[in-house]
Amino acid sequence: MNRCGWVTNDPLYMDYHDKEWGVPVYDDRLLFEYINLEGAQAGLSWFTILKKRENYRLAFDHFNAEKIIQFDDSKIQELLQNEGIVRNRLKVQAVITNAKAFLAVQEEFGSFSSYIWSFVNHKPIKNHFRSLSEVPVSTEISDRLSKDLKKRGFKFVGTTICYAFMQAVGMVNDHLVTCDCYNG
Repeated sequence: MNRCGWVTNDPLYMDYHDKEWGVPVYDDRLLFEYINLEGAQAGLSWFTILKKRENYRLAFDHFNAEKIIQFDDSKIQELLQNEGIVRNRLKVQAVITNAKAFLAVQEEFGSFSSYIWSFVNHKPIKNHFRSLSEVPVSTEISDRLSKDLKKRGFKFVGTTICYAFMQAVGMVNDHLVTCDCYNG
């Protein structure tokens, strides 16, 4: 199978690339998970987070925002001892902060999906890149998304993180044209 050049031959990474990356996601809970996992990745490799994803799901109640906003100091301390996640206080607290902001967005827009997808007029942008060097790390849209998320109180949502999120949840299709998943 022809894959994008960033994929290693680790089965977990290949499976993620082949079945998830770039596939449009409209489920609010899953979108919330992705935005937080992309934030957790800041300064690390995506593969590091991908290997810890199941631990994150368990630690953060499957990214149920209603439960996460109830996390208190003792829960934060527990999370900071959890070797299955990135034990960075700012990143752990960001998930709780993001849960509150996420719920406010749902209240305002009816769903987080409606809000997020409005940045691309509710349909994926299909790019036509032939090499990894052509793929941007941010765009005007990720700049706007980042600025708006920050204004709403979200943390760890810089423009590069937002663009990676947009790629992951299929808001943009950045599979290379030579990749078998390009038209998938």
